[in-house]
Amino acid sequence: MRTPAHTYGGLGICVFLLAMAWPAVAEVSAAEAARLGGGELTPLGAERAGNAAGTIPAWTGGITEMPPGYVPGRHHVDPFADDPVLYSIDAANLGEHADKLTDGQKALLAAYPDTLHFNVYPTRRSASYPAWVYEAIRENATSATLLTAGKGGVEGAHISSPFPMPKSAEEVIWNHNLRWRGIRVKRREGSAAVTRMGRYQVVRQLQDFAYPYGSPRVSEVAAKFDNVLLAVKAKTYAPALRAGEGVLVIETINQTRDPRKSWRYTRSLRRIIRLPYFGYEVPPPGLDGLRTVDDFELYNGPPDRYEWTLHGKREILIPYNAYRLHSDDVTPEQIIQRKHVNPELLRYELHRVWVVEGRLKEGARHVYSRRIFYVDEDSWQIAISEAYDRDGKFWRVMEAHAVNYYEVPVLWATAYVFYDLQQERYLINGLDNGLPGFEFSDGADPREFSPNALSYYIR
Repeated sequence: MRTPAHTYGGLGICVFLLAMAWPAVAEVSAAEAARLGGGELTPLGAERAGNAAGTIPAWTGGITEMPPGYVPGRHHVDPFADDPVLYSIDAANLGEHADKLTDGQKALLAAYPDTLHFNVYPTRRSASYPAWVYEAIRENATSATLLTAGKGGVEGAHISSPFPMPKSAEEVIWNHNLRWRGIRVKRREGSAAVTRMGRYQVVRQLQDFAYPYGSPRVSEVAAKFDNVLLAVKAKTYAPALRAGEGVLVIETINQTRDPRKSWRYTRSLRRIIRLPYFGYEVPPPGLDGLRTVDDFELYNGPPDRYEWTLHGKREILIPYNAYRLHSDDVTPEQIIQRKHVNPELLRYELHRVWVVEGRLKEGARHVYSRRIFYVDEDSWQIAISEAYDRDGKFWRVMEAHAVNYYEVPVLWATAYVFYDLQQERYLINGLDNGLPGFEFSDGADPREFSPNALSYYIR
């Protein structure tokens, strides 16, 4: 695949995953793949046309240039700041809009009838990516295959989502897991676990992500990132009581071949320890048990513990173009309210989503017996995730509030909100208000993501 000289370089990797079973035959012909980027389908496989009602517009390329006033490295100018609120949905009128809401959204509105509402704005199909990402997805369409029915991984794919014309739930999940998010990203962010009484403390981290799978160039350095989707190191710098804590995670593409590797540094032990098990239902440290490890980005890791069903597409209201939530003009104190995030800072739009349901396999272990994902057709990002407890009772609804980082460009969540309706608590990750903007780049080396490197990073 040819890439322009000015695009990301320095590392790259193709996915060639090993498995005990033979891979399935690719299901998309060259003739079918030729529809991608044409008059019917977008380069990612979404329906290019709007809906019959005119409430979802056609995709015309997404955001293709930076808006006036934006300074790279700073917070993003809202390109849709003048959009009006079309209508608001609350507990009193949710019945009028029930067909455009998920069960979790209905449960949230019913739980907090006096304070929560969803402001609905005009739909802006803003998702866009570099041209070479589109080219890679088109190539993936005819070359990518699932291994062991999707439980073991994917082969024959590179850079981004492998299945732009999915035929199964597992293919949709791998589209989310392998979607393009850049190559190297450094950022500062805050998290807050909010109690039932509205108390919280913002925990701030410096994070460094490398996505070798997302590079357009294959090199000797990238080959050392064998089977690695994501390498991330993070250090906590506030509050003072937790400053100096650190974590390193190596997220593999095929975790049934090479399980996720993770290390942690705590001030109490004053050494780096290898975590024996850090995946699936494990609660990450410091988040009050309000999400699981595989709730990161609303889902990650292998889909091998669930039986999955693809329910086709729906038109629902999802968080989108969350530039007000991402704004440098607001503070965490303005965002965080007692039971939920300040609804006046949130933006919901009508979009088409793929609906995927997972039910826990008999004998498999997880705290969630059932999960439902609503996957944005324009980005392959899970926009809303819903989870049920072991008794089958509704438990959590989780949202990804996305913006287009148009300097790249890439659609990615600026914040994730995890509502626990049983505890009447919530967690918010991604608070970057008042902090330096994301730093996107293209270089990484495996030596930067080792336990030894973590020891230097946290100093």
